Amino acid sequence: MHDACGVVGISLKENCNNVAKSVYYALYALQHRGQEAAGIAVHDGKAIRIHRGMGLVAEVFNDAQIGLLRGSVGIGHARYPTTGRSCIENTQPVMVRYKDGAIAVAHNGNLVNSALLRGQLEQSGDIFNSSSDTEVIAHLLVRELLRHDLPEAMRAVMRKIVGSYTLVFLFGDTILAVRDPLGIKPLCLGEMDTGMIVASESAAIDTLNGKLIRDVKPGEMLVLRNGEVKSYRLARTQNPAHCIFEYIYFARPDSIMDGRLIYDARINIGQKLAEEHPTDADTVSPIPDSGITLAVGYHKHSGISYKECLMKNRYIGRTFIMPDQGMRETAVRLKMNVIKPNVQGHKLVLVDDSIVRGTTSRRIVDMVRKAGAEKVNVRIGSPPIMAPCYLGIDMASREELIAAYKTVAGVEAVINADSLGYVSHKGLVEAIGIPKEHLCMGCLTGMYPLEIPGEKCVAAQTKLTEYLALEGEDDSLLLKKGQRLGTVLK
Repeated sequence: MHDACGVVGISLKENCNNVAKSVYYALYALQHRGQEAAGIAVHDGKAIRIHRGMGLVAEVFNDAQIGLLRGSVGIGHARYPTTGRSCIENTQPVMVRYKDGAIAVAHNGNLVNSALLRGQLEQSGDIFNSSSDTEVIAHLLVRELLRHDLPEAMRAVMRKIVGSYTLVFLFGDTILAVRDPLGIKPLCLGEMDTGMIVASESAAIDTLNGKLIRDVKPGEMLVLRNGEVKSYRLARTQNPAHCIFEYIYFARPDSIMDGRLIYDARINIGQKLAEEHPTDADTVSPIPDSGITLAVGYHKHSGISYKECLMKNRYIGRTFIMPDQGMRETAVRLKMNVIKPNVQGHKLVLVDDSIVRGTTSRRIVDMVRKAGAEKVNVRIGSPPIMAPCYLGIDMASREELIAAYKTVAGVEAVINADSLGYVSHKGLVEAIGIPKEHLCMGCLTGMYPLEIPGEKCVAAQTKLTEYLALEGEDDSLLLKKGQRLGTVLK
């Protein structure tokens, strides 16, 4: 599994022109969301200036490059590819020029209908420089801006695109931030002494010594200008569909998302694991880093001693978000070492967030067995991953997902564990503290909140109950109740 991206947008007060440095630090805080490429775009009062490149944030930027990006408004992006191959052309922010100027956009998520929309735009004469769905969104907004004011243009774009998206646009002295009507991907708003910030996670706001105000609401658009913010609620759904893997794995534990501290949610998941899958063991150990908080929760509920048995080389990137299988296999050997005295003769509970293909889990179990573990029990903080994600997590094909074609006992045999336990669907939802109907659990159930060709759909989540009028006007019901979001937005 690979997460899609992290995005940030910052609008400083008029007398500030060093926004690029703030965007840079915010991207550093979001580096875990994408390690393939990074980029920053600013407006210097006359034009958009942009710098982007392949690699980590610290590899793409230096002091001289940051110094050239002068301005009081800027957006940034840390990328892992979901739509569009790994190349410099697909790095973000993406910039599109038109007769009235130019816009830049950064996107976290994935469109289900991007190929259809691209084909329509190309037939109308649009020329694309990348293969990413982000450029499709930019072209759509440019077309609508030529006919409508800003809120109405964005509402028109939202009617056409289907999928998950948090977007930050830059044009002129304005930043536009948008979250999709189901709120699948996270986005939050914060305040700093010098202005306003929107970011994928609150940890980025904390890094800049800012204050988290709230999450951006599903279907909401924020306009940031001169360090101030204005809100428009363009769409409203009966139920949101927040990505459940943000709580299990993707988000930083110190982030607050949808009103919940991620750390607390993971402690709760670990406690549920211990409640549902107790075992005869003397040591609970995380598979670092993603299993740490889950293992603490397991330890707290079970009373079994907590001890680190695996040490991670943190200079190696996450195998979870490396795009090549060969790179993943090499990275497992590079990144993990066994602390043998903590393992020899012990009955272990190894706690991790998920099992995708099973290859990494098998290697880790074999490593601790070779180091002398008497027993190896594996506990997983998500239910079995049964289906692929189409909404922003590039996890694997259905054929590659080990739980899609093997029982729990079958997976247990493949990874060579003495026992294997997954948290239940019910236990996971209770641990997170958000109603099941407000979560996207497509990869765990095969039921998706949007209509996806060949897949099943959760009808209750896809009902768009109303599109709202612009701020200051009366609400206008433009859709019939019961219509599905995918159908409405085709």
